[in-house]
Amino acid sequence: MAALGWLTPRRRSATARSVLAGEASAEAARKSSQEIEDQAPPPEGDQEPEFPVFGDDKAAAFFDLDNTVMQGAAIFHFGRGLYKRKFFQRRELTRFAWQQAWFRIAGVEDPEHMQDARDSALSIVKGHRVSELMSIGEEIYDEYMAERIWPGTRALAQAHLDAGQKVWLVTAAPVEIATVIARRLGLTGALGTVAESIGGVYTGKLVGEPLHGPAKAEAVRALASAEGLELGRCAAYSDSHNDIPMLSLVGHPYAINPDAKLRKYARERDWRLRDYRTGRKAAKVGIPAAAGVGAVAGGTAAAIALHRRRR
Repeated sequence: MAALGWLTPRRRSATARSVLAGEASAEAARKSSQEIEDQAPPPEGDQEPEFPVFGDDKAAAFFDLDNTVMQGAAIFHFGRGLYKRKFFQRRELTRFAWQQAWFRIAGVEDPEHMQDARDSALSIVKGHRVSELMSIGEEIYDEYMAERIWPGTRALAQAHLDAGQKVWLVTAAPVEIATVIARRLGLTGALGTVAESIGGVYTGKLVGEPLHGPAKAEAVRALASAEGLELGRCAAYSDSHNDIPMLSLVGHPYAINPDAKLRKYARERDWRLRDYRTGRKAAKVGIPAAAGVGAVAGGTAAAIALHRRRR
């Protein structure tokens, strides 16, 4: 994929691979947004956001996906759906289940586990057609993701849409799956990790690196430049301290269901915070059932033991 030429000056911390991943994701997002329907479902919940400003066409909103818009990690739910369709074996599903269990226990993204999940997903989809995965993604959304959308965050996104602004998901999940979720929520489009494909078939490689941390900021910067947006008038929403580069890029950063590090960082800078979780401590130790396998026996202990062994 050819590099795009419309990046504004960036921070030195971004690596060349982060820039490439950001540019590739922005290009894919702009293409996919042309295919997403404009109609959105009615907002849920009773949250009254203080922002956005109606009619500001130089502003847009950027939403992290995992644990910000949706409970849990999209890549794990996608893996469960692929297992159900016999894309891989039970031992690999157990690995997905343990990773999801750790995500739920910790309440934050673990880059090591997320990288493992992405590597697994790339090996699984290698040789499959992009169109096939898009179609399956629609089914998996209904099966595992639709009921996990946070109503409060959904209402915030709808407020931006109602104000006439574009709303983009920004996630490390594959851009095809992120695009499906954006479409189903009635959003503008999605920035996500771009997997290389030739002739519409996945090669098992990435373009650049996963859209995580600084790469997200690069993707937002690139898309804003292409869309003629002013970042100082834009908003960004995330639960994770890993997304501080993206949140720091805009004039209206929000910490949604924040992890401890982001909560502290946001409070020090007087950023807006929203927490839509109830029984937060209980939620952190809930262990999901693995599709086709049932509950993960001793899931909490197994996830913690696995994490410690990997360290």
